[in-house]
Amino acid sequence: MNQPETEAQIRGIRENIIRAASVAGEGHIASAFSILDILYVLYHGILSNDPAQPQDPQRDRFVLSKGHASLGIYGILAERGFFPKEELNTFASSSGRLGGHPDSRKVPGVEASTGSLGHGMPMAAGMALGLKIKGSGSRVVCIVGDGECNEGSVWEAALLAAHHKLGNFTCIVDYNHSGDRALMLGDISAKFQSFGWETKEIYGHNHAEIHAALEPHGGDVPRAVIAHTVKGHGCKEMEHNPAWHHKAPKADELEALLAQLT
Repeated sequence: MNQPETEAQIRGIRENIIRAASVAGEGHIASAFSILDILYVLYHGILSNDPAQPQDPQRDRFVLSKGHASLGIYGILAERGFFPKEELNTFASSSGRLGGHPDSRKVPGVEASTGSLGHGMPMAAGMALGLKIKGSGSRVVCIVGDGECNEGSVWEAALLAAHHKLGNFTCIVDYNHSGDRALMLGDISAKFQSFGWETKEIYGHNHAEIHAALEPHGGDVPRAVIAHTVKGHGCKEMEHNPAWHHKAPKADELEALLAQLT
């Protein structure tokens, strides 16, 4: 797929996300937009998985530890055919299966039920360890938020992954600086290195950089990809705007927001 087609497809996913949040009156749109380029690359050339066989034992696993950004993974899974795009408009409804936080028991393609920050990373590490014990060639990729890195369980999982030499495990840190007002994290790359990880730093909206950082690397050292991102990327009104952390567009805001999507 060429660049104009890719950009048009991602813009369409952003539109689907905003419309779904507007219908629901709920959602973390800016958090979803922060990771959307990363998710797009993961599901278009990195992860080995099949929408027709979401439980294939040979599949790669993806865990969205920052589960409040569920609209991002829902938008991508719908675009890839794991469930109908029309279902996005049931987001956060009592009659639907697309909850505010993803549920692995209900949604095809969701590997772990997440939302309590700090829980997804340990689950992903456990998956990677289990796959290694089984001799599987599958890999596990997990996205954590920078604010989520305040949780001690993230670093306990980092210790475990290095100790067990989980070269099949990649952790992506969505470093959009949304947590800076609470606690400055500083050099996250150096922190992961001190725990025995290989690290890569990228701009999290450049597809070539994302792809290069996420290609399988072999060996027995887990990899941390520090993705410098913009919260709300792709919608000027939302970029770097804390007011949009947990806010859904009202009817009179919707068209103006859609018009500024890139």
